[in-house]
Amino acid sequence: MQTRKKYIFLTFLASWLLLFFFGGDQLRRFPFFSGRKVKARRNWPHWTDRSLLTSFADPRELQGNEDPSLPSPRERRAARLSVYKNSRCRMETCFDFSRCEKHGFKVFTYPRERDQPLSESYSKILASLERSRYYTSNPEEACLFILSIDTLDRDHLSGQYVRNVDEKIRGFPLWNGGRNHLIFNLYSGTWPNYTEDLGFDIGQAILAKASFYTDSFRPGFDISIPLFSKDHPQRGGERGWLYQRSIPPKKKYLLVFKGKRYLTGIGSGTRNALHHIHNGKDIISLTTCKHGKDWEKHKDTRCDKDNVDYEKFDYQELLHNSTFCIVPRGRRLGSFRFLEALQAACIPVLLSDGWELPFAEAIDWSKAAVVGSEKLLLQIPSTVRCIHPERVLAFQQQTQFLWDAYFSSVDKIVHTTLEIIKDRLLPHRSRSRFLWNTLPGGLLALPDFSTHPGDFPFYYLQQGSSPPGKFTAFIRAISPVGSLSQPILRLIQAVSGSQYCAQILVLWSCEKPPPPSGKWPQTTVPLTIIQGSRKLSDRFFPYAAIGTDAVLSLDEHTSLSTSEVDFAFGVWRSFPERIVGFPTQSHFWDPEQRRWGYTSEWTNELSIVLTAAAFYHRYYHSLFTEYLPVGLRELVDGLAACEDILMNVLVAAVTKLPPIKVTQRKQHKENVPQQLRLDPVLFKDQVSILRKKYPRLEKP
Repeated sequence: MQTRKKYIFLTFLASWLLLFFFGGDQLRRFPFFSGRKVKARRNWPHWTDRSLLTSFADPRELQGNEDPSLPSPRERRAARLSVYKNSRCRMETCFDFSRCEKHGFKVFTYPRERDQPLSESYSKILASLERSRYYTSNPEEACLFILSIDTLDRDHLSGQYVRNVDEKIRGFPLWNGGRNHLIFNLYSGTWPNYTEDLGFDIGQAILAKASFYTDSFRPGFDISIPLFSKDHPQRGGERGWLYQRSIPPKKKYLLVFKGKRYLTGIGSGTRNALHHIHNGKDIISLTTCKHGKDWEKHKDTRCDKDNVDYEKFDYQELLHNSTFCIVPRGRRLGSFRFLEALQAACIPVLLSDGWELPFAEAIDWSKAAVVGSEKLLLQIPSTVRCIHPERVLAFQQQTQFLWDAYFSSVDKIVHTTLEIIKDRLLPHRSRSRFLWNTLPGGLLALPDFSTHPGDFPFYYLQQGSSPPGKFTAFIRAISPVGSLSQPILRLIQAVSGSQYCAQILVLWSCEKPPPPSGKWPQTTVPLTIIQGSRKLSDRFFPYAAIGTDAVLSLDEHTSLSTSEVDFAFGVWRSFPERIVGFPTQSHFWDPEQRRWGYTSEWTNELSIVLTAAAFYHRYYHSLFTEYLPVGLRELVDGLAACEDILMNVLVAAVTKLPPIKVTQRKQHKENVPQQLRLDPVLFKDQVSILRKKYPRLEKP
């Protein structure tokens, strides 16, 4: 009996323990178990008790229903998914790689119809594509196809909206369900929801779109591009606003915003709340209701004051004098303000939840922008105040690099889009994020040359290394057969005597064959003859025979000693990204001829270093041949001059650095006639003789 009572007691105790373990939360809600805790909980103020809690919003507004014009998150998600029926597209499933195998990465644009209107922005995009080195006019060679139909503005209330796109593209024999097609878009959807509806089925096409939602973005397939205005420059573009020796990390204002305030509809919530962080001192947040036709119908009590304060500050002045710029979403996720802030070196503070940032596949935006949350707006001031000045300066410098490398012109935006797609075709030969996010940028780091940073001339300092200690002498010879001049023989002997010379290559640019090997001097390094043409651009062709990073470019009449070569090579190893050489030229304006010219007169300034005796990295041969437009190389070949100028301009454009002149004991021979030309009165007879001997003297 005693044992039976013990088992009953243990069973009862175990049941209570299980009940408290699994149902404790429910039991605590009863007053018997919760005791004074329930009573204490009742002492907390109600969330609408205005006497105890200060609220930034009207309680009736909080308790009321949401804006009926705004779709719910579920509705927005359903709308986006309805647009992208092939939402699971990847390069492996929706792109035909076989089209790119035979002819490589070639781009074809559809012929334009005469009655088909084109916006200014889309005309610029098509022009950029047709000037690209990847462009082909033959669709059979193409790997990627671009529609001639303007798809940038898909707001059906816009005057640039193109109707019946579905019917038109279905009639294209090359459409193939959108496979291997690239579609550009800047504006999608319309009032009031501004969904991502394009008004036609893109099928399996790649979408390069501004204001891309991450929910509808297909990673590794689509590309997010920036929103740019119709006035965005076609080529080049303006430089950034951050100049050397004028870089105060801390400016007059810490954080600024000046823009429209939407009173209703999508995007209004974020901009309506911006006035909470305005302090009138180092944080300036100005909005205006005065835009649109019926703004007065929806104006609130703040509108009049906001409109007055809005006019007190100049937008350009705020950009120039602020460290951080707020970039909130508008009706769509992106805005022009993003590129404006980048150019101004005003670090963007992004308030656009769900925005797939432009070119985020390649660009590391954590180094150039502060990504905030629309829901945590009030934390933004304290967040940016905590950023150390050194990091602020690094942010500003990165904004300038990204602006100049990828966003300053339509050409760069389009070419960045193409290069990202090209990298996907051959992942093993694609650029790393390091190359994309470090000077000079992904567009100037050609993967066909290499994908390893150590093979380029720009990254030795970051990697803590120095260039290899050997160079290739590359001599351009134009002497006719059987008359090898003594200068080239002495030049070969002087160069081969350098302890750093690994090989000598002679580019024989004469139509007749070169002299037999017995007439060339005996050297301690390999001597190779390369048959070339009379084209000047041939001297900068990326010959496979060049086996070193350093190239010593020489003309056959150049006169150098071994010690001069060694000295110049030592200087180049300290500055491997630059041109380092002996003869120089400076440009000047001739008021009588009313044109620019250049001269070798000895001054304290120089414009270029002649490639008749100069060191540079062999990578510039690849850039000269593959990156420069064909028209520039043809111009040099047609003029039979100015190849030095073109190479110097290319290197300066890539590095943003000037060439370096080194002195020599002997004057460069080609400088002599140019110096004599400066005084034809004293040297009339000599000049007449020299002009006959050197017909190129009269060409600036």
